[in-house]
Amino acid sequence: MGGRAPGEDGHGDGRRDPDPGGLAASARAALVREIERSGAWAGDPVWREVFAAVPRHLFVPYYYVVAAGGHERRWGEHPDPAARERWLRGAYEDTPLATRVRDGELLSSSSQPSLMALMLAELKVRDGDRVLEIGAGTGYNAALLAHRLDDDLVTTVDLDPEITESARRHLDAAGYHPAVVTGDGARGVPGRAPFDRIIATCAPAAVPPAWLAQCRPGGRILTPLATGLVALTVRDPAHAEGRFLDTPAYFVPLRGGAPVPDPQMPGDLGGIPRRARQDDLFRFLLTLTGGRLDPRAAYALWEREGAPRRDRYGVTVRGEGSRAWLDDPRGPYAWPLP
Repeated sequence: MGGRAPGEDGHGDGRRDPDPGGLAASARAALVREIERSGAWAGDPVWREVFAAVPRHLFVPYYYVVAAGGHERRWGEHPDPAARERWLRGAYEDTPLATRVRDGELLSSSSQPSLMALMLAELKVRDGDRVLEIGAGTGYNAALLAHRLDDDLVTTVDLDPEITESARRHLDAAGYHPAVVTGDGARGVPGRAPFDRIIATCAPAAVPPAWLAQCRPGGRILTPLATGLVALTVRDPAHAEGRFLDTPAYFVPLRGGAPVPDPQMPGDLGGIPRRARQDDLFRFLLTLTGGRLDPRAAYALWEREGAPRRDRYGVTVRGEGSRAWLDDPRGPYAWPLP
């Protein structure tokens, strides 16, 4: 594995967690075991060592949980020891954590660790790869990448300067120093290109052409799309193609790019059985086609093809355009993306 050798506390620079009772270490070990049971990193078990070493709680000094009437804020500097323990234990639950909420709207979060593990394993990084992360969030994902690959091989970008500044502080506290850039993720980071891998932790409406242009031929792009995750192989600066993973995924939209289709069901669903309207895979098809396929035509296709799972769908990007397809990019079922 590339990257740094862990210090005696599991950190890359030998720093110790501010956790004299060892609760963070035991909670982190329990989280690693839970991710292990999920099979998330079966394709690349080296990530187990990384998750065991990087302290998530340093990246979520506060977060919000849904409570009666809104959101409850939990933070590590709470004067009540019991409240601090709830914060710490919550930081190591296998669940997404809301980290920025404004007027009830979720602006940023720390993703569910088992989903992060799956995405990192599916990114298929190799020692020496240069990686661009779209969506800095708390900095936790960038820290995981930096631990695996080394600081100078990792770049993370976010549109919001408050987010990049807090991510930089969290990374520094944990002893990691990848490049943290404030900018439009849809434009990539041309000054740090070319990249071998690009991973997005926010959902674009379609794959931005800039990502292909900044990724080496043969490189891999992993991004949320609709309510799934698509893994693309870059053929050249204007062509990439790949399939969805067989897992649902819900991420905040990529800000700065084209508007992301609303994943809610369209209004006119007359004649479509309730079981289809409530089925996650039918909802995925409607979201992926973004209104370009009439709901009744979508239902007929969905029934005819046996309620296809996400991994039967794929995406082809060529130049400024992209399209989604079922089973075969040259087959009869294909739809333009925004």
